Amino acid sequence: MKPILFISFCLVALVQPAFSFNVTFRVNMSQVTVPPAGVHVAGSFQSETGLPADWNPAGTALTDLDGDNIYEVTVNLPAGGYFYKFLNGNSWPTAETNLTSCGVGTDYNRVVVVGSADTLLPVVVFNSCAPPNATYATHWWNDAVFYEVFVRSFYDNNGDGKGDFPGLTAKLDYLNDGNPNNTTDLGITALWLMPMMPSPSYHGYDVTNYKGVESDYGTMAQFDAFLAAAHARGIKVIVDLVLNHTSSQHPWFNKSASGAASPYRDWYVWSPTNPGYLGPWGQNVWSQRNGSYYYNLFPGGLPDLNWRNAAMKDTLWDATRFWLNKGVDGFRLDAVKYLVEDSLQSATQVNFENTEGTFGVLQEFHNVVRAANPDAFTVGEAWSPSTNVVPYVTENRLDACFEFDQAAAIVSSVNTGSPANLRSQLIQVDQVYPKLQYGSFLTNHDQERVFSTLIGNTPKMKQAAALYLTLPGVPFLYYGEEIGMLGTGADEDKRKPMQWTASTNSGFTIGTPWRVLNTNYAQYNVATEQADPASLLNHYKKLIAVRKENSSLRKGYYLPTTATSTKVLGYGRIYEQEAVMVVANVGTTLVTNCMVSAGISTLGEGTYSATDLYTGLSGGTLAVTATGTFASWLVDSLKGNETRIFRLTLLPTGVKELQEKLSLVVYPNPTNTEVQIALEEVTGNGQIHVFDLAGKMIKEISFSGTHCKLDTRNWKTGSYFLEVKTEKGVAVKRMVVER
Repeated sequence: MKPILFISFCLVALVQPAFSFNVTFRVNMSQVTVPPAGVHVAGSFQSETGLPADWNPAGTALTDLDGDNIYEVTVNLPAGGYFYKFLNGNSWPTAETNLTSCGVGTDYNRVVVVGSADTLLPVVVFNSCAPPNATYATHWWNDAVFYEVFVRSFYDNNGDGKGDFPGLTAKLDYLNDGNPNNTTDLGITALWLMPMMPSPSYHGYDVTNYKGVESDYGTMAQFDAFLAAAHARGIKVIVDLVLNHTSSQHPWFNKSASGAASPYRDWYVWSPTNPGYLGPWGQNVWSQRNGSYYYNLFPGGLPDLNWRNAAMKDTLWDATRFWLNKGVDGFRLDAVKYLVEDSLQSATQVNFENTEGTFGVLQEFHNVVRAANPDAFTVGEAWSPSTNVVPYVTENRLDACFEFDQAAAIVSSVNTGSPANLRSQLIQVDQVYPKLQYGSFLTNHDQERVFSTLIGNTPKMKQAAALYLTLPGVPFLYYGEEIGMLGTGADEDKRKPMQWTASTNSGFTIGTPWRVLNTNYAQYNVATEQADPASLLNHYKKLIAVRKENSSLRKGYYLPTTATSTKVLGYGRIYEQEAVMVVANVGTTLVTNCMVSAGISTLGEGTYSATDLYTGLSGGTLAVTATGTFASWLVDSLKGNETRIFRLTLLPTGVKELQEKLSLVVYPNPTNTEVQIALEEVTGNGQIHVFDLAGKMIKEISFSGTHCKLDTRNWKTGSYFLEVKTEKGVAVKRMVVER
């Protein structure tokens, strides 16, 4: 649920909780001579330690107490993210400079995030980097692509103008028909249902019964049928769980409002008088009922629950178990950072968010969920800067939270044609979160639809999609985003009915739709775009398929790269020995002869061939060193707003891929039938070795003369390498099999 903005002035400043933790910086100085001035660390944290300014090169000294050349210092810092560098002395000329290959921080500074516990930083070698951490846990949601659905707007089955559970069930084949060999569906593997519990409002965020379903959407039996149909197709389902507040029409609240003697009184927060301050957005947070005042962070009849009340808490934990026992695969938690406020009765100091009380509730929630279903997924809406979100996904609280700063940076970079801010944000996100454990997206139900933000520019929209679907994190796609739905202004207009066809009401309903459809539905709809190979919808289908088929795009760590063009953003995804390199020109004009380089990684040494997973075209070869680095890989051409996704394949020892201008010809390529392999001159006897993308040889053929045939009709769809060896030499050619 988004913050509501008001034109007014807050009577009291928002005071954040002053949580602080000990942080120990450690650096190995054995490879350098330490001067008399000693070893220091400087960074953006120093003003928090009592120094007058950050980045003071002489302000924070480290000591080597036991003579092992490991210098240390412990400082106490508030929660947050900080940049720093070590200095072999006490002035800037002695600071670390060789951090380019680390790919961390602004200007290649090191990064530390403080947020949930004391932090003992790992020992690093002065002026050098360690390989990225390739050991981390992954879960089913890291393999998933989620689709956010507003049931009211997806598909109306009974003609009343409102979407419903039977309508959602009827459209599951559009999302995923359960047949892995079929490429006609979108390919998503998980759903997030916006609120679907009983509510007096269209949006559902004011719940009146935590164990029921909204009657506009159907019956509990129809929900159960939908859930079973989704699971039969391999689709996981998580539902919105609103824990911060209820409807003012909830029976609990009506009983609570009846008087101080009610056993439900403390299920909400009451005051005999209006404390007289405004909320964090300048809004009124106290409303009157029956002569008393109740606390409601969000307007419109949404009284906050009192999470300090044990009976209320137990009742909601029971509701949580109810849905998990029914088979729901997890929850999206709304407004998660506002569960427990501190000092609400005070007129001078209130902590509205990020409190220890909220973190404690989330740890209890985690335990309840895990006990009911150890595999359930929880994702929270903590709409804050990245470093402030981290405590919500540590210490056994939530599995993930949505990464709003990254979403904004993707859209902004594509819109402005500059990757600088996005590059910095990606590095920060990679450093601060547990590996891969955050939700990636472009926009959601509370924001302008991304197609509106990008002013209906389809190439930019395609690029934004390519970026977030190849980046780390758990991707969430807002319904209709894949066909270019518009939406600005009132929230209802960001949640309009889905556009299925060019016919009346865009095929959403035979009745009167609950909200007037977008004006662009005749052009931007599922039926029209399914028939157009170059459509945005088919672009999304292909991107999702590429992600599903490559474990590095689902589970791989993030490897930043540098490029010689200021318009180009590059990064790698590496999982075990599988690697994908993404190179994106966020500008609108052609970029040629761009050189891409990467720092230390866990890739093995050797020559790798690059294949564009989207087009099947060659990206040449690159040589990876013993430390996993590569330099000056040539990406010869990138059109405006073009993103290329290259799979790296380690070539057989001693073999380098030859280019099209050489004598070997393979046609047709791509193919789905018999392939002709031709050499321009007679070379005597030869052999053909066929390798898959993992480098495994799957076929060996002998031939003589200049021509050979290869039958691929029973081969799996994908890319292969043909290594042709003759008395004249060796050539390697890529071949793509399509069905």
